[in-house]
Amino acid sequence: MKKFNGKGVYGAVAIGKISVFKKPDAAIKRVRVEDTEKEKERVAQAKAAAAEQLRKIYEKALKEVGETNAQIFEIHMMMLEDDDYNESIENIIDSQSVNAEYAVALTADNFAEMFASMDDPYMQARSADVKDISNRMIANLTGAAADGAETNDKMIVCADDLAPSETISLDKDKVLAFVTAHGSSNSHTAILARNMNIPAVIGVGDEFLAQINDGDTAIVDGFTGEIYLDPDEQTLAKMEEKRAADEEKKRLLQDLKGKENVTLDGKKINIYANIGGVDNIGAVLLNDAGGIGLFRSEFLYLENTDYPTEEQQFHAYKRVLESMAGKKVIIRTLDIGADKQVDYFGLKKEENPALGFRAIRICLTRPEIFKTQLRALYRASVYGDLGIMFPMITSVSEVQRVLAVCDEVKAELKEQGIEYSENVELGIMIETPAAAVISDKLAPMVDFFSVGTNDLTQYTLACDRQNPDIEQFCDTHHEAILRLIEMSAENAHKNGAWIGICGELAADTTLTETFLRMGIDELSVSPTFVLKVRDAVRKCDLSK
Repeated sequence: MKKFNGKGVYGAVAIGKISVFKKPDAAIKRVRVEDTEKEKERVAQAKAAAAEQLRKIYEKALKEVGETNAQIFEIHMMMLEDDDYNESIENIIDSQSVNAEYAVALTADNFAEMFASMDDPYMQARSADVKDISNRMIANLTGAAADGAETNDKMIVCADDLAPSETISLDKDKVLAFVTAHGSSNSHTAILARNMNIPAVIGVGDEFLAQINDGDTAIVDGFTGEIYLDPDEQTLAKMEEKRAADEEKKRLLQDLKGKENVTLDGKKINIYANIGGVDNIGAVLLNDAGGIGLFRSEFLYLENTDYPTEEQQFHAYKRVLESMAGKKVIIRTLDIGADKQVDYFGLKKEENPALGFRAIRICLTRPEIFKTQLRALYRASVYGDLGIMFPMITSVSEVQRVLAVCDEVKAELKEQGIEYSENVELGIMIETPAAAVISDKLAPMVDFFSVGTNDLTQYTLACDRQNPDIEQFCDTHHEAILRLIEMSAENAHKNGAWIGICGELAADTTLTETFLRMGIDELSVSPTFVLKVRDAVRKCDLSK
């Protein structure tokens, strides 16, 4: 038996046979051609085929992992149509009289290197994307399979790394687990694996790949990141027991549907769900969430080629409110910028985009965008229980300006005879240390706080959450972060506001009791974590 260690990105145990994911041969030969027009026509055909393949992958991703996680394939489709990318391929064919495969490969290398050298983490991520779409085009040009081998049995898929399109293209009913030699826990592939509920371990190293063969027996422990190759009987029995216990725990969680989120000593708490689009509403209802604590409205902007109209937004918000049938729905106003860039916004390149022109800063300096969204939100408010929250708040003056725009929008709607609800709760996100420190000043101005722990951790610890090299320094349990959350909770309650947590820490059940003792009123998590957090809440006894 041999043991390897990586980083677990989805906690579950898988036991089975290995299938080594074989990518098409990447060696592309340079061939001189006489008919360059014919080569450019081949490129056009390969691009058209790639676009159709990506459209099908996008539709598959929508069903399996939801709108937010499927957006990467929309980005791939847009990159296929990028003028600079396509002109580079044609220029290489024309100027060097070379074959289409070579021109695509050279362009891919050049563009990938260009993106990788940029300071912006969002643009660095495009390096892998341009390689992915280029490999797809090359596979179409050469007739090679672009999405891996077929298997009839459930297998542990092992690879050097997996591109997002390769991950989603695999039939998840035939995948026991993912194991990769490289990659980071923030990669698109890791996120997809988590959302597909498939055990996954990344960063196992090249030695692992050198030691394995198709058909080898292995155990993947997604909780610890450990891989056992050719396990002995003792280890096999131990891990089968661990797998059975995990599956039984998940089965028992289903018994919690319809139960209250109440501690042993009687304290009640709301457990809501975070979603990235209307297509995720089914998962919210399936997992018995009490409402939606974070509806990321930026999907409307990311999926469009121009600013979404008031009508487009109104119908999306109306649909989610109607679908939730009176349960609370908190919609966050657009959070564009930083790692979420939209071309038509025309944002300037920034040295530090996470500290730059994003979220509420865009809204307050481009009031026409902000007012369009607020009009749609208030119009939709008559169809359910709506809360609106505003991201990236750092000052009292920002909240004053936000509330003034809300009053202006309501006055315009009233004057036009358009109905809206007077019971819309307004809240702000506590995701900067500044907001937490002055939470005593902010709380009297709003109805609620929602703590965005992902950004609060990033800004408090000066750790770029997109950078895998500093994961070891990004301590999400750091005392400073917990103190800021507790301070915010105290100030919220002193001033008649309630407080929730919508960042990833909300799903960390090792902190559930800590948050309840702080007085947190609501936890909002990914739909699949709702029952797990409910279980943790029901086991707490705050009287001790």
